[in-house]
Amino acid sequence: MACSATSSAAALISSKPRAFSSSNSKPFSQTLSLPNPFTGLPAPLLSRPASFSLSRASSSRKTFVVKATSELPLVGNPAPDFEAEAVFDQEFIKVKLSEYIGKKYVILFFYPLDFTFVCPTEITAFSDRYEEFEKLNTEILGVSIDSVVSSLVYSKKCLYLSAYIKFSHLAWVQTDRKSGGLGDLKYPLVSDVTKTIAKSYGVLIPDQGIALRGLFIIDKEGIIQHSTINNLAIGRSVDETMRTLQALQYVQENPDEVCPAGWKPGEKSMKPDPKLSKDYFAAI
Repeated sequence: MACSATSSAAALISSKPRAFSSSNSKPFSQTLSLPNPFTGLPAPLLSRPASFSLSRASSSRKTFVVKATSELPLVGNPAPDFEAEAVFDQEFIKVKLSEYIGKKYVILFFYPLDFTFVCPTEITAFSDRYEEFEKLNTEILGVSIDSVVSSLVYSKKCLYLSAYIKFSHLAWVQTDRKSGGLGDLKYPLVSDVTKTIAKSYGVLIPDQGIALRGLFIIDKEGIIQHSTINNLAIGRSVDETMRTLQALQYVQENPDEVCPAGWKPGEKSMKPDPKLSKDYFAAI
């Protein structure tokens, strides 16, 4: 792994991504209707920087509105570089994205906060499938705005631990999965405490200070080849991420072919030609 260990978590390094500029950049908003039972974060987390704004749409539904600024396009452009502190294998390390260039593909995904609800299901799902991504020469990096040196009181269990474990990412890794924690992970969790990484990838919600569920596939040349962004309440699919990665690698290895909808390894691809593409359509 192109990361180097650091002996102290006290000295956070500043994340300095290279953001893209666009004269046509405009804020965009996403609206999501949630069932009435959705109540946001648990009480112990309400003192954290994020504030979830819920406005009543009807007596039985709530409208969940977030606004994030995005500098588009990202797909097809070099991935904004960054260097930041992360937690991996119960230790604090430094991760620099550009160190993977020429070596590995990267799955870079953002999630809103540690010790929440949808997030651990995604993070552990990627960890459980890590060996499959490794076989495809791909590293996984998870990113949130949580600090590796911030105090965290989440439950009675974490309250007892907080005197000894004052590291958000580390505390979550050291919490059992059945208690809403992560357990040991097979890839790093990056701390974007300055929020500059999330901003450079267009997933930051400025007024809430957290990131949307953005996911980016970066090839070995450091180019973003795929991106998807979900609103906060919608988890992502590891299967679809894997399928998209496999399709990307296939077309890069076979530049005279393209992958049709739902393509999986072993299935018929297509020639991007009016005449030659008929072979594909005749076979389906």
